[in-house]
Amino acid sequence: MHNSKSKRFLSLPALAFFVIAVYAPSSFAQFGGLADKIKNKTPNLLGGKAPITTSLPDAKWGDASKDGFTPREPERSLMTLQRTPNGGFVLQPGYYEMQMQSYCLKAGTHGPGGGDGYLYAPPKGPAEDAVMSIVRNSVQRPEIHQHDIQVLLWAIIARAKFEDLSSELKTTAGRLLTPRQLASLNRNALDVLSGNALTDALGGVPEPLRQIAQAEANLRQMLTTPGTSFAEMERVAVLSGAAPLGPGSQDIPSGRWSLHPDGYYVRYIPSGYSSTRVEIWVPQGSPAVGKEYDPATHVAVPGNTARQRLIQSGRAQAQQ
Repeated sequence: MHNSKSKRFLSLPALAFFVIAVYAPSSFAQFGGLADKIKNKTPNLLGGKAPITTSLPDAKWGDASKDGFTPREPERSLMTLQRTPNGGFVLQPGYYEMQMQSYCLKAGTHGPGGGDGYLYAPPKGPAEDAVMSIVRNSVQRPEIHQHDIQVLLWAIIARAKFEDLSSELKTTAGRLLTPRQLASLNRNALDVLSGNALTDALGGVPEPLRQIAQAEANLRQMLTTPGTSFAEMERVAVLSGAAPLGPGSQDIPSGRWSLHPDGYYVRYIPSGYSSTRVEIWVPQGSPAVGKEYDPATHVAVPGNTARQRLIQSGRAQAQQ
């Protein structure tokens, strides 16, 4: 007869391997014998990938030859372009900018700063459809506060149980996601671990994976605890202080252009994680003319892996 607790609380080796497998599926080698021993002894009982897997190796379009380059065309607002149903923009030749709302997609890491640059990469992972839908649909829902959208994205990243969220957050989710998407997210949710159970589970997990897993576990608990404020969740998700240089980091200067596969150039200059200046350059004769720039398909990936991944939004950032 199976004890119900056995389904909820896994052994230390099983949970440690799960965290490593989920947060660094391509990085077993860096953990040496620990990962090999855990992998040999236990299966990945919870299975699956992290909801969003986009990382620095996916950012293949940086163009170092354009460092320091500023287009000669007069700078114009992206808002002067025709909008699309996705909340995107129909591109025309020229140099465009917009201060956009942006969102954290990697809890337990540091916000932008320190002169670190960001590169373009597409959203990837099991939850990419839901994440892009939230950002896209928010453009047509200006009454939904940016904080509520960010909390909803944290719930996805942390794999919280949507059925256990506050009624307000469930209402927000229902306005931005389809019932099918909500059901899929609920199927991939994790149980809450806290106290000694969480400490024991993470005991064999190396940094910085431990820090990220701890943040997501804390968010899962906070998201289902009545009265938790946005500021409290933000302190867990966005670390303060000087950011270390994360494993696998690259020296990417601030303002580096990426050449998007559609043929336009894009660069990201964040002002904190929640607001990013996006610049687009469409050269004359570019194949990008007439194509859509959809901010929800852009993840700004930092050269320093200890910093936040940021997804862009077609909503303009209000002046502070």
